Amino acid sequence: MYYNPNPDRYQKMEYRRCGHSGLKLPAISLGLWHNFGDDKPHHIKQQICRTAFDHGITHFDLANNYGPPPGSAELAFGRILKEDFAGLRDELIISSKAGYDMWPGPYGEWGSKKYLIASCDQSLKRMGLEYVDIFYSHRFDPETPLEETMQALDQIVRSGKALYIGISSYNSVRTKEAVSILKELGTPCLIHQPSYSMLNRWIEDDGLLDTLDEHGIGSIVFSPLAQGMLTTKYLNDIPEGSRAKEKKSFRPSFINADNLQKIKALNTIAERRGQTLAQMAIAWVLRKGRVTSALIGASKPEQVIDCVGAIANLDFSDVELEEINRYATDGGLNIWAKSAELDAGT
Repeated sequence: MYYNPNPDRYQKMEYRRCGHSGLKLPAISLGLWHNFGDDKPHHIKQQICRTAFDHGITHFDLANNYGPPPGSAELAFGRILKEDFAGLRDELIISSKAGYDMWPGPYGEWGSKKYLIASCDQSLKRMGLEYVDIFYSHRFDPETPLEETMQALDQIVRSGKALYIGISSYNSVRTKEAVSILKELGTPCLIHQPSYSMLNRWIEDDGLLDTLDEHGIGSIVFSPLAQGMLTTKYLNDIPEGSRAKEKKSFRPSFINADNLQKIKALNTIAERRGQTLAQMAIAWVLRKGRVTSALIGASKPEQVIDCVGAIANLDFSDVELEEINRYATDGGLNIWAKSAELDAGT
């Protein structure tokens, strides 16, 4: 069926300037980390992307390893670009990343120039694009000189394969180092993509938000719903089809008595605000404008619509924030902290 975009799609979405750049991002972006692999029906992926765009979400975030299998999310999105979003490329921000395992042998992951440039080429081919708007180093590589990783990103921009570059899950120390190298190369760092939610506040403790503010770098936070935990999905049981059941990146240990108590208390606060828990969780990461965009995932279109509803109320009173802080504490969800990008340089 031919797709005719909603003519009012830009009316209700908020667009925020990304750091000191000229680029604006929607306050809510769509990530294709889960639910866009070969294990999901294509018509559902289609509906999710159409719904997102109809509600003003212009930014679609991918990575070379998204699936399963790795690469399949980019292939699926490439088909959507061709069949649904044809003629709309200039209204879209498309990003991809490289850093995790993609192919056998010593050149298939991490941060070498050989891997990053090959990965970018492969991603463009899968999506049928000449360039992506943003290309990221997906994680810090402790065994490759940071200069080499940043030189690869610089080369990708200079070759016309990306307009901007970013980094993901680098801690504050490594971010400062990367920013300095990129400044010398003449290709500034546009954006940082860390995990952040009410149950995973490491970027506050690490000082990363302050670093980004200091250097004029935008931020787009992934997993603001704590992989679905900050929704009503897990208030009573673990439903079929949830990430907890699929066990892709969701560990069963996340659903414990302490976290469930926090989630139920936060849900009560959300209800008083006239929001769903998901809406409040998104509004919370976007509070005070320090975060440029919240990166959501969705397994069905209705979830996109619910999340976009957060835009209607992004304000919190001091009393609300004080109460939220009693329950918005570390839930042991930061699975990315165990890798070198957070451990090195501290």
